[in-house]
Amino acid sequence: MLVHSRRRFFMQAAALAGYIGTDPLVSKQERNAQKPMRTPFQPAYLELEQSGELAYRAKQFWAGYKKCRLCPRNCEINRLAGENKTCRAADKLKVYSAFAHFGEERPLVGRYGSGTIFFSYCNLRCCFCQNWQINHRGDGTIMSHKNLARTMLALQNQGCHNINLVTPTHMVPHILRALRYAIQDGLHVPLVYNTGGYDSLETIQMLQGVIDIYMPDFKFQDGSVAHKYAEQAKNYPEKAASAIQEMHRQVGVLQKDNQGVALRGLILRHLVMPDNLAGTDRFVRWVSKTLSPDTYVNLMDQYRPEHLASSFKEISRKISLQEWSQAQTWAREAGLVNLD
Repeated sequence: MLVHSRRRFFMQAAALAGYIGTDPLVSKQERNAQKPMRTPFQPAYLELEQSGELAYRAKQFWAGYKKCRLCPRNCEINRLAGENKTCRAADKLKVYSAFAHFGEERPLVGRYGSGTIFFSYCNLRCCFCQNWQINHRGDGTIMSHKNLARTMLALQNQGCHNINLVTPTHMVPHILRALRYAIQDGLHVPLVYNTGGYDSLETIQMLQGVIDIYMPDFKFQDGSVAHKYAEQAKNYPEKAASAIQEMHRQVGVLQKDNQGVALRGLILRHLVMPDNLAGTDRFVRWVSKTLSPDTYVNLMDQYRPEHLASSFKEISRKISLQEWSQAQTWAREAGLVNLD
């Protein structure tokens, strides 16, 4: 069984065989218990659907597959003709798993879990990827838009607080088509856009009003580092910064309901790497000065050398306790007050 885990818990779902995974630590009685009254909330995408704007954007995104520019690689290939390039995805919707995830950030997990859907392939392709079987090799099953919609609804019906779209950038046209089917059958929980941060500004701008919670990584602060470890993505730092600023403009600082569950806003992730190769000191200062000191930041310590990382001596080890302590010190000195 593949361990996804950027966090502690992972359970392989059988969603692709018609089932949705559940966490064994939460009993059926608990899931079916009377839920406490929560803050009233309507996801942004419902208004877009009612106005007809969501249908328009879905068509625009789909037409974009003829000359794909969803991410900053700007491959401009015709994916509708079956072409593929860096991300390895052509025109098919491919999903690896779907399940109630209890190892994500606490505001996403709440009591009943985050309804997490892992899409196959990735446009960033980091050499140290912990989910390389999904993101590099493309493990998964081809799925129709209606089945993806049913999967979203099954997660919602299970009690999940949100639909968490993992590595969605190259699948956005499929997601919007599926979303419209799901809305018709009653989807009403927030959408989480869980991305590696390598999104074109145009893509994020077109998602305004569709996404309630943006959860990007900001992996690298140095273009030469990104070029070396993320398939020559030399422009990653500036492109990620631009996309994240737009995300923040759209949804702002994270908002939670009266149960502490996320409703809308930005959750920003950063993985601390050996020898400060991720530029953590610069990252925390950028967040504080460019976004806001109360931005919800998950500073992550779980780097481990996976996939091809052993080919690079400098990243072939975990971070030390001293490196982790230094990263926390930098975050405090930058004035960040909402650290996970």
